[in-house]
Amino acid sequence: MSKGHVIVQGAMCKCKFGNVPDTLVVQTQTKGYVNDSEGNQKLVANTMDIGMPFQAKTFGQCKLQPSSSGYLPCVPAITQWQDPYENVTLPNNGKILTEKSKAICAIAGNPCVEFTWHGQTAVPGASEISEEQEQVHSQLNPLATAKKYKQVTTCLLDEA
Repeated sequence: MSKGHVIVQGAMCKCKFGNVPDTLVVQTQTKGYVNDSEGNQKLVANTMDIGMPFQAKTFGQCKLQPSSSGYLPCVPAITQWQDPYENVTLPNNGKILTEKSKAICAIAGNPCVEFTWHGQTAVPGASEISEEQEQVHSQLNPLATAKKYKQVTTCLLDEA
């Protein structure tokens, strides 16, 4: 059973009670990277990323907090992540988040934050390019040579 792509630094999130998406920021570990040939941008997100692990720290206006002028601003307070990948525990004791994971916010009290994009970027690797006929490749992209590409793949987990 597939659990989906691993969530990484830069993944996009939305709250079903907000009106603006936000970008996930991994704050709890600095060693686990995927989908990043240089190993300095795509940190693996995990269940220890709670509180306000978001770049803008808001999902816009919160539909659960009405006020006389509309709605109060959303101030996310993640208390727990549900449905992580259970087969791996990171050094910080966190479990890896996948695109199926959802977060519980203290305001909503239920899983309301979900991922709209996992943050990984698929890049053709050397193995994919070497399998193509060089003549076909040169006709499709005459300015690039197949030998210059590095192998970088997305990380997809399967339930064992």
